[in-house]
Amino acid sequence: MDKIKIVGGTRLHGVIPISGAKNAALPLMIASLLTRETVTLANMPLLADVMLLERILGNHGVDYAIAGKRTGESVDAGRTVHLTAREIVDTTAPYDLVSRMRASFWVLAPLVARCGEARVSLPGGCAIGTRPVDLLLMALEKLGAKLDIENGYVVASAKNGLIGAEIDFPKVTVGGTHTALMAASLARGTTVLRNAAREPEVVDLADCLIKMGARIKGAGQSTIEIEGVGSLFGARHAVMPDRIEAGTYAMAVAMTGGDVLLAGARADLLQAGLDALAQAGASITETNEGLRVTRNGAGISPVDVTTAPFPAFPTDLQAQFMALMTRAKGVSRITETIFENRFMHVQELARLGARIKLEGDTAIVTGADHLDGAPVMATDLRASVSLVIAALAARGETTINRVYHLDRGFERLEKKLRGCGAEIERITAAG
Repeated sequence: MDKIKIVGGTRLHGVIPISGAKNAALPLMIASLLTRETVTLANMPLLADVMLLERILGNHGVDYAIAGKRTGESVDAGRTVHLTAREIVDTTAPYDLVSRMRASFWVLAPLVARCGEARVSLPGGCAIGTRPVDLLLMALEKLGAKLDIENGYVVASAKNGLIGAEIDFPKVTVGGTHTALMAASLARGTTVLRNAAREPEVVDLADCLIKMGARIKGAGQSTIEIEGVGSLFGARHAVMPDRIEAGTYAMAVAMTGGDVLLAGARADLLQAGLDALAQAGASITETNEGLRVTRNGAGISPVDVTTAPFPAFPTDLQAQFMALMTRAKGVSRITETIFENRFMHVQELARLGARIKLEGDTAIVTGADHLDGAPVMATDLRASVSLVIAALAARGETTINRVYHLDRGFERLEKKLRGCGAEIERITAAG
């Protein structure tokens, strides 16, 4: 199993290209099941989760082709892929695939919308709480699907097609909103989603569906209206830049000091995170190329944050911000309201010398004068990269184990950081 070794203490200087967003790419890929025609996605990140979803879609009959690079094109340009679901050959998504990535459960919606039936294993993914799928299933039932749970599988049927409905989500759900958008696009009549997720990734999916012929109004707002159509078409769409990756590297710069251009990053996608970084002492400047992040001289100030649905501070940056606060000059409070079990990185940060006390859903972080390198273990995707941020500022050497979590969501992380001066290397299992 691969490890990452980091020797801390180096300021970051240079350019980090921001990849396409994983959390947008996955639902966009799944949306290809809605049409017989080819969906072309540009700016696709090369990630373990993307490759796993390729296998899952292939199991359903989706042809997946990667466009070749053009002359002079940088490796940082992202891949262009073509997905064609001309014929759905299997409406079952098996446990051995779905259990490894919970987003793959979303294939349930386009399969039942297009084929009138689906059999999909209940999901797996990061162990950061129960993350139930009840709201996804509620949305499909509102649209007329008949659902049963059989031997760990959700069995859905809508032999006469789905029918538009009013869906009131009791709480904001990104997965439920994605699911409802895809299913309602092919339902007869009008669907209205209330208390819908406003995340940029939801808007990205809606934009692509509109290019495919869907009739959607209000994406990015809490109420979305979808007028169903008889069929969808092929389309070309560029995946939005990854706001979580951008926020993560911005926090790494704030942690170590330095001056880095996050090429392709957009401030409007993570303003709450940038506001917190500015309060902590980092300087963020929008440019034509992306976001420039600097921190020189002054120390890190403590900042209190509370995670909440977009446009508030994202839960996917909570662990990284906690790593930053371990070096703040004072006490900060970080409250997690989205997932009930997303503080598993606390014990590993403590191995580096962090001083963190948990009180229910709040972590109280007392900044330390320094951190010291140590062997640590990644527990999930965002927790693993929080250890990278801490290690970049720690004295001496840190070894991070179980880095396959990192490969699920960060493309070429070691190369990007090494290009800005970080002393970081991957140790392969054979080495």
